[in-house]
Amino acid sequence: MVASSGRSPSSGMQDWRMPLQDTLVIPPVVLIGPVSVGKSTVAGLLADRMGWPHVSMDAVCAGYYTEISVDQAVAQRREHAEGVRVAYQSWKPLEAYAVERILADHQHAVIDLGGGHSVQEDPTLFARVRAALAPVRNVALLLPSPDPEESVRILTERSAPPEDFDWHRHFVTHPSNGVLAKLVVYTAGQTPSQTCDAVYQRLFRTAS
Repeated sequence: MVASSGRSPSSGMQDWRMPLQDTLVIPPVVLIGPVSVGKSTVAGLLADRMGWPHVSMDAVCAGYYTEISVDQAVAQRREHAEGVRVAYQSWKPLEAYAVERILADHQHAVIDLGGGHSVQEDPTLFARVRAALAPVRNVALLLPSPDPEESVRILTERSAPPEDFDWHRHFVTHPSNGVLAKLVVYTAGQTPSQTCDAVYQRLFRTAS
């Protein structure tokens, strides 16, 4: 298992027994949301709190893409030659496959997906992602704000999108994440630790 925290239950360095209430949450927990919203940071904090492995899609997706004979060097050259928007569309089948694989490989973990992995424009690809996430009871969508324009503004201040593709606006306004999410947590004005606390509390409300 690839776990970004680098910890092992057999390390003997800490007690890996979960708090009793954590056993109420059925794994995995999956965080989705736009680029730069803080999914990986919050997922790492949440995994530490729950004593579960943390698996980030960004850390494992290259291996999944290779399984379906993807030449990443060619894809990167295409991105430079044709622009991010064109290259983005070519990655979508790979991202759908990666979602299926990460959920099959890491069934007891806190998982954060890349910003584009949960957003699919093609109905067939979206159906695959939706089917893969359907059994997962805890799919948490992180957004800066309930106001889409405010969310886009905050994300753009954190990281400028590519010139030819405003992926902040696309990922915030596209309906995919809203359909997939079982709960939504807003992050504006919150530290990563506070956002982790909010997700943690919502998980138990969902479980009860």
